[in-house]
Amino acid sequence: MSKPGLYGETLNDEIKGIMIFKKTLLRLSCLAALTAGSINVLFAQQTTVILHADRPSGTISKNIYGHFAEHLGRSIYDGFFVGDSSSIPNTAGVRNDIIAALKNLNIPNLRWPGGCFADRYHWKDGVGPKGLRPTVVNTMWGGVTEDNSFGTHDFLNLCKLLGAEPYLAGNTGSGTVQELADWVQYVNFDGKSPMSDLRVKNGQEKPWNVKFWGVGNEAWGCGGNMTPEYYVGEYRKYSTFMSGNNLFKIASGANVDDYHWTETLMKGIPLNMMNGIALHSYSFPSWEKKGPATGFTEQNYFETMKTALRMDELIRKHTAIMDQYDPSKKIALVVDEWGGWYDVEPGTNPGFLYQQNTMRDAMIAGSTLNIFNNHSDRVKVANLAQCVNVLQAVILTRKEKMILTPTYYVMEMYKVHQDAILLPVEVKTDDYVFGGEKLPSVSVSASKDAKGVIHVSVVNINSSKSEEIEIDITGRQYKSVKGRILTSAKIDDHNTFEKPDLIKPAIFKGAALKDGKLKVKLPPFSLATLDLN
Repeated sequence: MSKPGLYGETLNDEIKGIMIFKKTLLRLSCLAALTAGSINVLFAQQTTVILHADRPSGTISKNIYGHFAEHLGRSIYDGFFVGDSSSIPNTAGVRNDIIAALKNLNIPNLRWPGGCFADRYHWKDGVGPKGLRPTVVNTMWGGVTEDNSFGTHDFLNLCKLLGAEPYLAGNTGSGTVQELADWVQYVNFDGKSPMSDLRVKNGQEKPWNVKFWGVGNEAWGCGGNMTPEYYVGEYRKYSTFMSGNNLFKIASGANVDDYHWTETLMKGIPLNMMNGIALHSYSFPSWEKKGPATGFTEQNYFETMKTALRMDELIRKHTAIMDQYDPSKKIALVVDEWGGWYDVEPGTNPGFLYQQNTMRDAMIAGSTLNIFNNHSDRVKVANLAQCVNVLQAVILTRKEKMILTPTYYVMEMYKVHQDAILLPVEVKTDDYVFGGEKLPSVSVSASKDAKGVIHVSVVNINSSKSEEIEIDITGRQYKSVKGRILTSAKIDDHNTFEKPDLIKPAIFKGAALKDGKLKVKLPPFSLATLDLN
């Protein structure tokens, strides 16, 4: 007689038992797989948004949508400025097509002459008869000759054409207190003085009344390699002699996550002596290896978006420090340099920072502007770096040709938020996963304009997956939705001088109101702005 086994009294019984057990296991595993699949379908993380239309939360300053024009590469010369003898249609030497394009963005402010160039710039070199202006070398950017043919009058008259506030970056690095004080008087004083007399002599009778003034730029680096403690003393000195009413003085702030810098300034500068603190942060995979502007890998894209989305953390942590000293939020956080920074285009001067602009840049722009909108209680001014032919430009030029980049169209689609009322959003998003790391796929910001129309901007940075988004709008029912979308076939698609309209906004048909909720299906690496009535 056989020894009883685990599955039966005899060997044959045990064999039969094993076979039955295996079949049972197979059935159970199939059932488990089906059940798991059903659970995944039912409980997969869906992107949901609560939009608090009944909880208005302050104004999104239009100045968040500012731009930046530095004497760098082909930004000014062969960019904005072609000279009044050029065959390219211009007004006082500035390209008419650029003027029209920027006016279409409702550009609120323009920062000049730098950047790092600002602390090497002596404004008196750029006023008076152009034939008598001195020639200097731009030691910061490419070692090229600067003939000063584009100076203070040219810039401020350009801003007048654009309907934009000028933002002048003062020289506290190689300049003097008297030099900056004279510049303020030259452009702003309406009475009789040596500097206002010089302005009138140079052809401008009335002052321009410039509001925004940077007291140096990147004092921690190219602006003088100062410590924050030293810069506090310099700021207080320069600011004291910048006389005039309604000046909005912006201190040279932190490089990315230098929170000690922010705290030192907030602690050491009286709140009545400054109006804003700058913050600079660029997006790239790594400082040592930025990678190409086109033809990049998904890893390169993911790492770039990781640094772009870090802007939210930077603003929160710098704001927390500022709140300790300024709980009423009188001092603005001014992100006056932001954007993507990659290797220059092959064959171009490394010091000119000329790069193409792809759908990746559109993702950076949309995500960053959502962050700024949602932190508009503290972020009051920001400047994309830069406007024409440099870094994440909205405009590229080649001789008489001009193209608008994907970033341009993002700024155009988002202009509805300028000076609108922020509506808070709560976002629970699916993840964009790569290499064991994850990023939130979707970001959202919303506002209500003076006519009561709600504008919702939604970005999906996921490189391969569409996102189905459900937006629950509290406080009011809406009857209609319309919008536009920016997307393309490939993440590194870009407009070229041969194909200038490859990427541009199109009517969006992926949004619908149903049961009081807004349903949105957004393709990979795309963004949409929706209007609700």
